Amino acid sequence: TATSEVLGVIASSPTDIQPVLDVVAKNAARLCEAKDAVISRVDGDVSQRVAIYGSIPVPATSARITRGHPMGRAVIDRQTVHIHDLAAAVETEFPESKSRQSVTGARTVLATPLLREGVPIGAIFIRRTEVRPFTDKQIALLKTFADQAVIAIENVRLFNELNERTNELTRSVGELRALGEVSQAVSSTACTIPKSPDG
Repeated sequence: TATSEVLGVIASSPTDIQPVLDVVAKNAARLCEAKDAVISRVDGDVSQRVAIYGSIPVPATSARITRGHPMGRAVIDRQTVHIHDLAAAVETEFPESKSRQSVTGARTVLATPLLREGVPIGAIFIRRTEVRPFTDKQIALLKTFADQAVIAIENVRLFNELNERTNELTRSVGELRALGEVSQAVSSTACTIPKSPDG
């Protein structure tokens, strides 16, 4: 049902990615029994928050991508990161998440990258405020949601590219038609020039 809902939104929003990402985030949090879900997109060396669902505070709209944050590590390592207790891991594994974790109260965390042909273009990140590791089924489910987000992002990109190419082609056809009309006008004018008296 969740998959069909996402596909339905993809079909109804071919040029707008936001509704799709919002539905993916909502379903990821709900079906994985997480307190929230955050989807980010890679923009150079920072990640931009593009969809949020849930009640845990999200401190910033963008953050530098580093291995010191679970989401950053998922992007850099191009693999899923599952932390059973973030509060216990911030001292050693995720020092850059220490202040953020104390504000959000996040304990169990799961992050998986959004990969397009092996290249990370973002990540999806779900959290719980109690120590309760995600099951293998929930981990697989989050990867499925990540794949759906990538498909949606790629669809919008391709749709926009196709629109741009169509517009360029339309402009080119219009220019060729105008040139043809000018050439025809020049030709017809040349044919009707009267001859001089000398022949």
